[in-house]
Amino acid sequence: MDSTSTGGSTLPNKSKLGVALVGLGKYASEQLAPALKLTQYCELKGIVTGSPEKIPRWKTDYGIRDQNIYNYDNFEEIASNEEIDIVYIVLPNSQHGNYTVRAANAGKHVICEKPMAISVHECEEMIEVCKRNNVKLGIGYRLHFDPYNQYVMQLGQGTMGKLQKVEGDHSMLLEDPSAWRLQKKLAGGGPLMDVGIYVVQASCYAVGKNPIAIKKARFGEVSRPDIYDTVEESISWTLEFPEGVLAHGTCSYAREGDWLKGKASRGSWELDPAYAYNGIQGKTTEGSINFKEVNQQALQMDEFARSIIEGRETKVPGEMGCRDVAILMAIYKAAETGTSVPLEFSEL
Repeated sequence: MDSTSTGGSTLPNKSKLGVALVGLGKYASEQLAPALKLTQYCELKGIVTGSPEKIPRWKTDYGIRDQNIYNYDNFEEIASNEEIDIVYIVLPNSQHGNYTVRAANAGKHVICEKPMAISVHECEEMIEVCKRNNVKLGIGYRLHFDPYNQYVMQLGQGTMGKLQKVEGDHSMLLEDPSAWRLQKKLAGGGPLMDVGIYVVQASCYAVGKNPIAIKKARFGEVSRPDIYDTVEESISWTLEFPEGVLAHGTCSYAREGDWLKGKASRGSWELDPAYAYNGIQGKTTEGSINFKEVNQQALQMDEFARSIIEGRETKVPGEMGCRDVAILMAIYKAAETGTSVPLEFSEL
């Protein structure tokens, strides 16, 4: 009998690995589920939801079988389901750690949405539990599979000369007082934990190195104290990298913004928009950048499935997510204290 080795288990006669989405919010329903219709190495097999009224549509649209439908109380029963190999956590930030640990203890490989968790301690626990259960842990960093952002990674490695500076902004209007993103208990913070992490991530892969310090950070003024009472409305920061390279970032819930720029000794580049699901555009001092449109999420999930099948590390491992949460926490510390905060990381 042919079998597919997944590192933590052997899956007989499987051409694709089964994925269960945990949390059926907007991102899962509008991006991940449709993307799973395009994947080559994985497919949507199960759902985990606390909203029974959503189940009929998912059964109709994706052919989810009753035995592959779970809620948050019986989630552990997924351990005995051989159709499900990967659990994708798409819940509010404060639940990422809990459900990653529960999925790993159930013997399932895990993709966790960003930010990986709301504390470095949680991230470290997630990594340790996944290793102990011999399952893989990946983070939902879809832009590592976008050709425009991949090109930026190449530019940072010297194709335009020595990189001198990176700048970026990712902001969105959020004015719904009931949004979970405005509740620190659920989100862990404001726009920095949501959209700002994209700019932090982009700075790291544009430079191609880990930062050595938060040089400075500052909270923006609060225009709506009735909404922004537990999380920041906006924040700006400067990351310091080796060889004096600086990366300036901003994010806000009070306006729109979506761009990334870099300057090197022999030219400059810009993505605008930079972090969108599609429609990313770019240019350099030599002209426009043009790549074929891709489905970032489909490529991301396929790469994770292939890493399981091939017994190798994913491009976006838990250690990368843990590094980024450490950077976010240091940005908050720098903004709160008005001082620079040193950072120390092992290279990924």
